[in-house]
Amino acid sequence: MPEQVKYEAKRLLRAIAVLLRNTTWKCGRVERLVVDYLRTQLQMRGRAKTPVKDMLHHFRLSGRQKNEFLDALKRLEKRRIIKIEAF
Repeated sequence: MPEQVKYEAKRLLRAIAVLLRNTTWKCGRVERLVVDYLRTQLQMRGRAKTPVKDMLHHFRLSGRQKNEFLDALKRLEKRRIIKIEAF
């Protein structure tokens, strides 16, 4: 089981997050940060796609915070607010 968790984390780190819906209803603090960041990227740069590594670098996350961030991405994907695309 731990190998599967490591594989999933590596998959997320190499992926691109795509904003599908611009909503933060019933979202937690970390989920709101992610959606706001993707919204800002769309407004400023005109692209709804952002690599997950860039978001980790922007938020300066490590350790437990990084795990919470990756869990938040999974929750947002499950709710169909973002889409995680592997490349």
